[in-house]
Formats: sequence, structure tokens, C-alpha cells
Amino acid sequence: MASMFELLMELPLFQGVSHSKLAEIVGSAKFHFLKYPEGETIIRAGERCDHLAFVISGSVRYTVTNINGRFSVSQTLAAPAVIAPDFLFGKITDYPCDVVALETTGILKISKADYIKILGADPVFAFNYLNTLSVNAQKAVDGILSLTSGELSERIAFWIIALTQAGGTDICLTCKARDLSSIFGVQRSTFEANMRQMKEAGLIDYEPSQIRVADRSRMLALLQKNSE
Repeated sequence: MASMFELLMELPLFQGVSHSKLAEIVGSAKFHFLKYPEGETIIRAGERCDHLAFVISGSVRYTVTNINGRFSVSQTLAAPAVIAPDFLFGKITDYPCDVVALETTGILKISKADYIKILGADPVFAFNYLNTLSVNAQKAVDGILSLTSGELSERIAFWIIALTQAGGTDICLTCKARDLSSIFGVQRSTFEANMRQMKEAGLIDYEPSQIRVADRSRMLALLQKNSE
């Protein structure tokens, strides 16, 4: 039982909670522990987000795709992680992503009703959730500033940061080069020149239809530097 508590206390949104308070929560709320084999779909884009879903073991591939399927951003989330927590409340409460197990993966689900009770049980829970929402909101502000006046590298960083989560690794933006240059409003030659510069700087690996991000934190730093 102690090992389960240690695992839960490492999860995002549960960090900083006392062992006694967590034991109280586990006794009153329903925690659903599920196992998924490699390759199995855990969440499909468009499904109702009526549970918080945590990755408690293994890892998943999280992919956001536009409506015509021509543009996608994918990332790997390894335990401990929470999947799209900012879609539990608000106007849009459907998952924006497909999530697939990369290996045998453990998922913890907590219903929205039970999580509301948890938020009221201890200020630490509420602080963690509000902090997560605030971080996501603030990265959008940094990105909009870059879209209006930033360099192409900063605009690309905005797309990547906005569509991925903290802790995401092996980030891959997939789209044909001609479509990407059109999205960012530059000529293809200008776009490819910028891609080469970013690759030489160690920010990305680039192929004609794919951008792979070497380090998400460095992309975030581009936005933060621009907003200062």
C-alpha cells in the first residue's frame, strides 16, 4: 500500500499533498486503475473528457491532428504524467488528442465528480490544478506575441509549445513543407532556410515533411526571451 501512495504522490496535481490526506482521499474517491498493452488506443480525439487520466507506468504517444489530417503534432508522455488536464472543464470538454500505449502502460482515471470533491478536500490539490491551467494560459500569451512580431523560429516554437505538454519528448510536427510554409506565411525557400538554421543550432531535426524537436525547453525559451 505504501508503494501505491508513493506513486500517487509523484503524479502531477497530487504533488505536495500529505500522506495522511492522500490516504483519506483514496478511501473516499473512486480510483480506476487500468492496463493497456502496447499499441492499444487509450483515448480517441473527440471523446468526452469526463475523467482525469494519469499515466502511472509505461508511456504513451499523444497526437493532435487538424480536421483534414494534413497537419499533426505528436509527443511521448512517460509516467508520471496527466493527459490533457485543461479539457476537464470549460466550453470544450472533448479530448483534442489520440493517445496510444507505446508499451504496457498503467492508467489511473478519476471521474470529474470525484475530482471536484478532491479539489475541495485540500488547498494543495486546487493550487496544483490552478497552476497547471495558468501555465497553459501563459504559454499562449508568449506565442501570440511571437506570431505578431517574432521570427519564424519563434512562430514555429509557439505551435510546438501550444500543442504539447510539459514533459513531452520525441516531439514531431508532421506536414508537407509547402503546407507549412503557407501556414507561416513565408516563401518555401525562406522556410527551408530557417529550418536549416534551426537544425544547425541544434533545435530541431528537419526533413521535407517532418520537424523533430530535440529539446522542448529550448523552444519554450525562444518564446520567453521574445516576451521579456
